[in-house]
Amino acid sequence: MTDNPTDTPASTDIVPDWLIPSRVYDILKWLGLIVLPALALFVSTVGPAWGWPHVDAIVTTLNALGILAGALIGVSAIKQRIDRAA
Repeated sequence: MTDNPTDTPASTDIVPDWLIPSRVYDILKWLGLIVLPALALFVSTVGPAWGWPHVDAIVTTLNALGILAGALIGVSAIKQRIDRAA
């Protein structure tokens, strides 16, 4: 460590770069588990009745976004477990 006053001591708590901030984690979890699947089901049910175009593409996109959100929180949780075990 140098005598530079801008250096931070080694004992400070540094948030690991694998960790998604808890607010972002909560939002992604809420979107991936509740909002996007519910919205996809709603669009697939109501869309054809109202004559919405491209319903299949919209539903596929919503489901893919839900899987992406789940993957992001899953990867973060797995990395956190690995780092804590080490």
